[in-house]
Order: sequence, then C-alpha cells, then structure tokens
Amino acid sequence: MTIEDGRIRILADAEPRADGAYVLYLLQQANRAHFNPALEHAVAQANRLKLPVVACFGLLDGSNGFPEANARHYAFLLQGLADAAAGLEKRGIGFVMRKASPAEIAIDLAEDAAMLVLDRGYLAIQKRWYGQILEGVKGRIVQVEGDVVVPVDIASDKHEYGARTIRPKIKRHLEEFLHPLRSAPVKHRADDLKLKSEIDISDPDKVLEGMTLDRSVGPVKRFTGGESEARRRLKAYLAGPFGHYGAERGKPEAGAASHMSPYLHFGQISPVEIVLALREAKGATDEDRDAYTEELVVRRELSMNHVNTTERYDSYDHAVPDWARKTLHEQAGDHREHRYTEEQLAEGETHDHYWNVAQREMRVTGYMHNHLRMYWAKKILEWSPSAKAGFERTLRLNNRYFLDGRDANSFTNVAWTYGLHDRPWARRPIFGTVRYQSENSLRKIDAKAYERSVDELCRAEED
Repeated sequence: MTIEDGRIRILADAEPRADGAYVLYLLQQANRAHFNPALEHAVAQANRLKLPVVACFGLLDGSNGFPEANARHYAFLLQGLADAAAGLEKRGIGFVMRKASPAEIAIDLAEDAAMLVLDRGYLAIQKRWYGQILEGVKGRIVQVEGDVVVPVDIASDKHEYGARTIRPKIKRHLEEFLHPLRSAPVKHRADDLKLKSEIDISDPDKVLEGMTLDRSVGPVKRFTGGESEARRRLKAYLAGPFGHYGAERGKPEAGAASHMSPYLHFGQISPVEIVLALREAKGATDEDRDAYTEELVVRRELSMNHVNTTERYDSYDHAVPDWARKTLHEQAGDHREHRYTEEQLAEGETHDHYWNVAQREMRVTGYMHNHLRMYWAKKILEWSPSAKAGFERTLRLNNRYFLDGRDANSFTNVAWTYGLHDRPWARRPIFGTVRYQSENSLRKIDAKAYERSVDELCRAEED
C-alpha cells in the first residue's frame, strides 16, 4: 500500500539535488524501522533516485536536554533507538546519531543529501526544530505524518471543543488512513557511506551512563523500550486481556489495559498498526474494538488537536478555558481541609491511602491506570493552595514520573482536570462548576486488589 497523500506535506518545494549522496530522514517523532510512513517515503524516493537512505537522530544532552526528561525517559528512548538502529541496518539504511539537537544534525547532514524527509510531532519544541530546519536547509524538504491515524489538519483546522465535536470529523476520514504499510526493499544500501556516528547505540546502558542528565528519577524494569517489545506486548495483549477491554477498562486491577502509551509517546509503534491488529484480534467483541479505538484515535488525536492549535498549552492561563478559570477563581478563598506540599505529593504522603498507592505506582514504575490518573489529578487540584498552583504541580509530577509524560496527552489531560474539553457541572466548594471527583469513585474498583498489584510491581522494581 502506498502512503496516503494526506500524510505528505511539501515544506520546501525544490527538485532533489542531482549531486546528493543520499536521501536523509530525520528520526524524531517516529523512532522505528518499520511501519513508519516517513521512512518508507524516504526509501521510495531514494529508490527512485538510485540513492541510499540515511536516517539520523540528534540526542539532546546536558543543559540542552529535552525539557523535563530524566534518566527514566532517556533509558526507554535509548533502548528504542538501539532496536530501531538494528532494524535500519538490517534493511541497508544508514544510521547516524550525534549529541546535537534534531535541527542541528539534520542541517549538517542535509548538506550532502538529495532531499530531506521529516516525520511530524505537534509540541512547541518540535515546531521550533522544524522552523530551524526550514531556515538552515536549502533543497527539498518533505514532512510525512505517521504517528496519528487521521492527519491533524485533515481532522480539523481549528481548536475542537471536545471529543463530541472531533469524533465525527475523525470517523469521516478514518478508513482513508487505515492501511497496512509494508517495509519496501532498499535497492541501494548505505554500507559504503563514510558517515561518522558519534554514539554507539548498540549499548544503550553505556550511552545513558555517559550522559549529563537528571538521575533522580531512574529507569524502570516494568517497561523496556523498542518497537520489537511494543509488538510483542501488543500481540500478547490482543491474545488475552483485550477480550475484556470493553467491560473492564475502567478497573485498574482487572489487567485490561494495553500499556501501549509509552511506546506511542516515543514513536516506537504506529497507532495505525495497533488499530489494524485489534480489528483482526480473535476473542474480542465490537464493544472492545470500539472502546479501544475511541481512546487510541478519538481521544488521543483530540489531544494532538489541542497542542497543535494552542500556543501555550503548558500554561494554566492559556490551556484552561475562560469559564473554568473564572469559576475556579470565584472559589479561590474556599477552605481546603487538606493541603500538601509538592514534595509530600511526590512521596505519596497524604491522608488518602489509595491516592498514595496510585502515586507509588507512578513514582516507582512510571505508569498509572487512566481511571486513577483522573482521580489523582482532581485531588491535587483540591489539595493545592490555588487552581493555578495545582495545574503546575500536576503537570510537573506527570512529566517527571510517567514514561508517557511530556506528551500531547499529558498536557491535554492535565488541562481537562481544570475544565478543558468539558462542560460546567453542579457548583461545589473549591471546584466551582468544574467537574469534581470524590473518593466514592474508588468504590467502582477493587481497591485492595489494585494495591496488591502495585505492591507486586514495586517489589519487582526493587529486586
């Protein structure tokens, strides 16, 4: 299947350079060697031009590191890059990795390239890199969008009010962009190119040791990065737990979650690949498929719409809608029975036992079930000195400990806690008309069974 035209954007419309030595692909959002539309476009163009393909990755380090990333995030990223590099080499695609920003390595290597291919992300820092590349590269630049099902600009050209407004727009185009993508043969291998890679990614642990970064939050054993591991997990999930996703997705103790979010965040698996696989899964119902597709496509791509159309999506004053900020401000003087410092929250030292359990899962293993994430965030709002302080604390804790933090979903879901993509509800102290979530919501789950599972997961991290 060829890549859908709607995924392709020509950023710089020029003929490929006749003296180019290769077609260059910048891995940034999509860090995988297969089911990667941007990479497959690069391969197709290189085959047409009778050239090899070179993929590159710029590793940010030290004071120039990716904002809020720590050893936990980098360990997972590097494991994934090691897997991708092995897959690229097997296909005959060159791979160059240097300590540089994505823009710097792309601009440097593009000097000898016939053309440059980019994938696409939606965060402000990614957009800044793309702008620098457009200024610094002379020649043809093509961007191929492969980490959503429906390209964001096709789904909507404005900031959507909520899932109910974007859902019909996405569903209108869904089948246009749900096609398998096979890895095309590379006709001209890159083996003879003399390109220097400063980093030997075959040993990701050694690379991590040599980096200057925040090590206060360490790697986890619960998740191993890489597209091979993502596919292994997906296969096991679809063969078992997926069969009760529709009925039990809201119960963290039921084991119905797929745990694909870290792999999606780091671009180690395609959402299209997941949707196609779940459609073929045996033992699942239409309810299971529809519920999972709603989360993976509609809800996730609503988040992409939000960060893509909101300039300061990480700011309380810009990300939270006016009505919600107004009602929260009106309740700012309300008595708060419990107040905690950010350090107490991070350590799970509150009066709420099961909130502390959820925080422990997050802090120790890098993950928390979605149902509990909502409760977790609403309580931080309630226990903080102000709504704005709560927003900022929630985002910092989210981005610090979650493997899938610092993602469009992260920024959007934190803002949802404060009213984004929601409507006014009955007025309450502290919350005003922003949706409230009480301790009674925990009655819907087997909290003791959940605690036992967290104890087991944390013991595994400590072994």
